[in-house]
Amino acid sequence: MSTVSHTRRDAPGSAPPRRLPSPAPLLAQGVIWAGAVGVLALWWTGTASVVGPAGWFTGAGRITGLLAGYACAVLVALMARVPLLDHTLGTDRLARWHAMGGRYTVSLVLAHTLLIIWGYTLTARGGVLHEATTLVLDYPDMLKATAGFLLLVGTGAISARAARRRMSYESWHYLHFATYVAVFLAFGHQLSNGADFVGRRPAQLGWYALYAAVAALIVWYRFAVPVRRALRHRLRVAEVRPEAPGVVSVLLTGDRLAELGARPGQFFRWRFLAPGLWWTANPYSLSAPPLPHQLRITVKEAGGHSAALARLRPGTRVWAEGPYGAFTEARRRSSKVLLLAGGVGITPLRTLFETLPGEVTLVYRARRPEDLALRAELDAIAAARGAAVHYFVDEPAVHSAPLTARALKSLIPDLAAHEVYLCGPPGMTGAARRALRGAGVPRHRIHHESFEF
Repeated sequence: MSTVSHTRRDAPGSAPPRRLPSPAPLLAQGVIWAGAVGVLALWWTGTASVVGPAGWFTGAGRITGLLAGYACAVLVALMARVPLLDHTLGTDRLARWHAMGGRYTVSLVLAHTLLIIWGYTLTARGGVLHEATTLVLDYPDMLKATAGFLLLVGTGAISARAARRRMSYESWHYLHFATYVAVFLAFGHQLSNGADFVGRRPAQLGWYALYAAVAALIVWYRFAVPVRRALRHRLRVAEVRPEAPGVVSVLLTGDRLAELGARPGQFFRWRFLAPGLWWTANPYSLSAPPLPHQLRITVKEAGGHSAALARLRPGTRVWAEGPYGAFTEARRRSSKVLLLAGGVGITPLRTLFETLPGEVTLVYRARRPEDLALRAELDAIAAARGAAVHYFVDEPAVHSAPLTARALKSLIPDLAAHEVYLCGPPGMTGAARRALRGAGVPRHRIHHESFEF
């Protein structure tokens, strides 16, 4: 649509030293896989021999059961909102690992159930249905485990992408609390029936310690910390300001907000204590650098929760969980940065545009000119720091531009030397990733954090 450029002056701060990619993802994966190896060692040391088809099926059932039990603990820990994990790995990566791990876990649970039933059937030389009924009704804790099995498989089915698209974020979020119930119900049968635990006190204590540690993380970071911060910081709505059609900014004031340690690019999960809103906490990015007594978010109407924010009254109490996310300056390894925004994805990039040191270029795409939220602020920031802003809209077509490698390289000739922060709707970000890779930007220099569930 248009380009605003000024004589370039770097934002306060110096260009970053050249950094290697963060080892945090590899370290985290190493810890997870090391735990899986330990679980397999538990089976190995507790198994004298495996004889015949019945032994093989039962042994495979024990292995898949152990791995499923371990995977449940890992899945819950990944979503415990532990700051160390969230700020080093990023919420987006943790969510992807959780989704992928969930599919593996459900597969392991199904395999464990079928293999154990088949192995016990071969051992008893009876019928499959009779053996399954005997397992459920006669073995200790198996009724609870069966209920947990059904809950876990049901949650996994509903979490499939095709089903998820038909659900609101709030419904999906609360349905996932069923996972906690499923894990709780299934825990007992692992120790009372598992051949790897019966009579092996050290193994039992280790399993208790694993689950107790994960439970402590959930209780502390998902419940205790939000309540403590709500009482300490006393956040309230100060003003609701229209920014574009269907887009509003919510200004919030509170006490000692610097103690939150929020950084540009991060987000909170906001719980507004107003009718119809108090029961859910939704993720929204900061749309302005945090101040000691003020925070701001900018939200586009995309559902019942976001639409209701436009009707918030000043003085409404707010609970904020966070800050979350690694979509910050810490990821930058080059003095040249491209910020690529689509629609309301401008919110975290607006804060980075103001605060990132070095040579920063902003490309902002929207459907129509009136949908370019916060444009006056962006132009003022560009003028203050001597940066370039490129605006493109789909309508009218004369101001549009394809999101291709060729188009981006013509706009930014040395694009491959840039670090890229990307935020927008899923279709736009997918096309942008392909275009950036086609333009020669290394994968580890493309930073994207999605709130898609």
